[in-house]
Amino acid sequence: MILKLIVASILTGLISGIFITFYELLITFLTYFIYMGNPFETIPALPVWYLYLVPTVSIFIVNYLISKDKDIREYAVTEIADSISQNQMKLSIRTLFLKIIASALSLASGFAVGTEGPSAGIGAMIAWHIHRLFRLPEMLVKMIISVGASSGIAAIFVSPITGMAFAIENIAYQFLRQYIGYLILASVLAFSVSLHFLEPVVFKHAAGRLIQLEYLVPVLLFVPFITFFVYLYLFLKKKILHFIDLELFKKFHRYRHYIFALIGGGTIGTILLLNPHAGFAGKFVVSYLINDEHQISVLLIFSVLLLRIVATTVSIYANAVGGIFLPLMSIGAMTGFMFAEILIKFYHFQIEPFYFAAIGAAVFMGVLMKLPFTAVVLALETTFDYNVVVATGIVVVLVTYLSSLSFKINKRHVTEADAIIKSPQNVAENHKEQ
Repeated sequence: MILKLIVASILTGLISGIFITFYELLITFLTYFIYMGNPFETIPALPVWYLYLVPTVSIFIVNYLISKDKDIREYAVTEIADSISQNQMKLSIRTLFLKIIASALSLASGFAVGTEGPSAGIGAMIAWHIHRLFRLPEMLVKMIISVGASSGIAAIFVSPITGMAFAIENIAYQFLRQYIGYLILASVLAFSVSLHFLEPVVFKHAAGRLIQLEYLVPVLLFVPFITFFVYLYLFLKKKILHFIDLELFKKFHRYRHYIFALIGGGTIGTILLLNPHAGFAGKFVVSYLINDEHQISVLLIFSVLLLRIVATTVSIYANAVGGIFLPLMSIGAMTGFMFAEILIKFYHFQIEPFYFAAIGAAVFMGVLMKLPFTAVVLALETTFDYNVVVATGIVVVLVTYLSSLSFKINKRHVTEADAIIKSPQNVAENHKEQ
């Protein structure tokens, strides 16, 4: 059995690395093909009608694919594991390829979703098929899926430790002591494959183990500042769009997905027209802000930040296939950079904006995805700077507490209308109607 698990972990890591590399390169190819070059350079020169047409047509295609196979949709890794173990989800090879196509189309057309969700899902699908190939016991389904999810995250972020932390905090904590070795093996192998083809997010200003005490006061001031933007994001997502979702569900539940697809296409088209950096996954934004030494207008950052919050929440409701890990990191990076620029410009603090961009990126993701440990590990593996790591640990705990006072945050990103649709009572009623 141990030999089987070792071989299964090796195959899961290698195959996941290959698939994730193909997935990321496919997104890049489609993006450049659809927008006729680097979108941040070509979009300002493209016709307005084209900017509205591309995301609208793309999201309608994605929703059509989802209508043919509901398992293409974005699910949390824990949901995938629970559904498979209860025989409620079958992940075929066809589903795997359709998920890659639907996600690549969502991301390439400009929707503000991330690559990490589909990557974890792709890794989980591959792991499940390997589980079946080796005829492993059913009790190991969740374990092998966590190995696959870890491999997917390690490959897409080109960061093996972050992949392990993500899987541990999401699902593998139940059997960590017994099976951690297989998770490490698959993550490292997936990372090794992707390292030759993909670019990691790298922090170029690392100070190593040196702790700069002059950052202590700004870090504490950053807590209420980033909390405000966490509240803003949650208010937009959980109050406004949630209300629209429920109202649409009550009156037009049969056409809900198409109405949101139309809203999503129009919103993303408008956002790309205003500022292309507010769309897409956000990896470029994060890499740029955590390494940039130039001043950026506070007004420009604030406008892009607000647009990005809108883009991310609308993308989720429009059924774009992708995660929110990177989009949340980009929002956090902009929040941190803007905070530092304000302190420098108006209060003459001697601090570097890129430090707070790195802290904000990890914290915003950690709070809203309920992954505080992953946030700290991400800060460590991305920056190798104790100033960022220590500050991230402090801020993510305090902001999580402050956010929990007014909002209930969970890891599942299913909407309320979807939850109603999926409830056993409504499933039975739908069968009666048919």
